Amino acid sequence: MESINVSKNCILSADAVKRKLRRMAFQIAEANADEESIIIAGIAGNGTVLAQKIINELKQIVNIPIDLITIQLSKKNPVDAVIQDQIDLTGKIIIVVDDVANTGRTLLYALHPLLKFLPKKIQTLVLVERSHKLFAVQPDYVGLSIATTLQEHIVVETDGDEITGAWLE
Repeated sequence: MESINVSKNCILSADAVKRKLRRMAFQIAEANADEESIIIAGIAGNGTVLAQKIINELKQIVNIPIDLITIQLSKKNPVDAVIQDQIDLTGKIIIVVDDVANTGRTLLYALHPLLKFLPKKIQTLVLVERSHKLFAVQPDYVGLSIATTLQEHIVVETDGDEITGAWLE
C-alpha cells in the first residue's frame, strides 16, 4: 500500500490557542457587560472542549452565572441538531462555540434548536474561521481568520480536555 505524504503546518500552537481564548473571553465580557448570566453552547466534540475553555477564562473575568450546554448534530445530516441539556433558554444570552467555521453550515444548523426558545441574544464563537462562507453566518468572536484554498483542511487537535493546536493540511 502506497503512503500519502500529508504535510501539516501549525497555524496555532497550544500557547497561541490559550492567548486567543483569553482575548475572546475578554471580548465576550465586554460585549455582555450588563448581562446577568451567559449560556455557552458547545457543538459536540471540539466545540464542547473549546466552550469549557472559554467558560474557564470567563470565570476569571466576570462574576455571573455561566452555564454549559451541548448541541449535538451530525455534520452529514445537521437538520436533526438537538440540545442535549434540558434548560430553558428564553431571555438568555447564548454563545454557540465551534472549533472551525468553514462554510457556516454547522453554525447555522446549530442555531436551529435554539430558536424554539426566545433567547435575548445569540452570538457565535470559533477558534479558526476560513473564508469560504456559503451560509449567512458570520462569527462574532474569532480566534484566527485565515484564507485557505478549498482543498486545504484545518484541524484543531485536542488531547482529552486540552487543545494542543490547530493545523492546516
